[in-house]
Amino acid sequence: MRSGTLQLPALPPLSLYVHLPWCLKKCPYCDFNSHERRPGVDAQAQQTRYVDALISDLEASLPMIWGRQVHSIFIGGGTPSLFEPEAIDRLIAAIRARLQLAPLCEITLEANPGTFERERFSAFRGAGITRLSIGVQSFEDAHLKALGRVHDGQQARAAVEEAARAFDTFNLDLMYALPGQTLQALEEDVRAALAFSPPHLSIYHLTIEPNTVFAKFPPKVPDEDSAWAMLDRITELTEATGLERYEVSAYARAGHRCVHNLNYWQFGDYLGIGAGAHGKLSFAHRIIRQVRHREPELYMNKALAGDAIAQEHEVPRKDLPFEFMLNALRLKDGFALQDFVDRTGLPPSSISAAVQKAEQAGWLERDGVWLRPSARGFDFLSDLQELFLPEEH
Repeated sequence: MRSGTLQLPALPPLSLYVHLPWCLKKCPYCDFNSHERRPGVDAQAQQTRYVDALISDLEASLPMIWGRQVHSIFIGGGTPSLFEPEAIDRLIAAIRARLQLAPLCEITLEANPGTFERERFSAFRGAGITRLSIGVQSFEDAHLKALGRVHDGQQARAAVEEAARAFDTFNLDLMYALPGQTLQALEEDVRAALAFSPPHLSIYHLTIEPNTVFAKFPPKVPDEDSAWAMLDRITELTEATGLERYEVSAYARAGHRCVHNLNYWQFGDYLGIGAGAHGKLSFAHRIIRQVRHREPELYMNKALAGDAIAQEHEVPRKDLPFEFMLNALRLKDGFALQDFVDRTGLPPSSISAAVQKAEQAGWLERDGVWLRPSARGFDFLSDLQELFLPEEH
């Protein structure tokens, strides 16, 4: 509770992110903190020890969030569906015992469409998961192979069918601008997804990230004009079936927007536990960011010793406008100016010059005290966000 340079009128909503780092295989495009499960490792013993470490990490973090209600939980990875339902059940029970969860708290688990993961879906529901996010990426075998995925199109379809049976709300992850993908192939993928009437659809442009296999051996992907045409077609197809694009990469039916991601985009707080997990926490006079130890074995050792945090720093005042806009401008509805004041502790004058430039460029629209990206601003989002970077002195 030491003093800082901000004056926050109230603390924002709080979420919990839990990172489970293991995968069957590392995908060539993936830059997340994921690690292939090594052969010969006792998976059950590893999962038990990892959950022990998560619980220890959470307990050590409680003084920083004491008395605050948690509105959503997201269990990401890695491939969390590799964990036994019993391990997920123990984890959620431990969280419930230590945190005050909001009524109808959204609890999301990321899952892969592999056969043995799919057979666990109903058990995950029984363990307390309320929302599943399935990493389909494509329903086309050739594209899945190019992406290095371990499932095929038939397994993807079976997984979505099982998710629809077991969960009232679920998300499908798709990617576009894939190696060798045509506009027609993209349309077939989107139509295949929409045939399941998903409550939520996330569709991401494949990007070549540094320090990935694709960065070292770049595949031939569609050119920029083709990618734009694909995005236009995605927007047309989703709108025709009642899915509203509410964020750059997210489409949802009424009542099925992702609560957890909305909290990120609205510059809410989140405690991150698990190997390499990031967190953002607000206090009355400062905002801090944390990072846990990245390597799973090191993380477990450190967390069990009460020392899970590898890095922690206070966000400088000058960086807050950009950090807020990096999130809030991803939302099609934009944000209220008062939300900026409440979440950053800064006055409206701190962004007035950048807002004026954005309006002059036609990237930002104002409706009274409400600001939202224009259609053009949504298309040139990075340029719009960069207007709020701190000036170099």
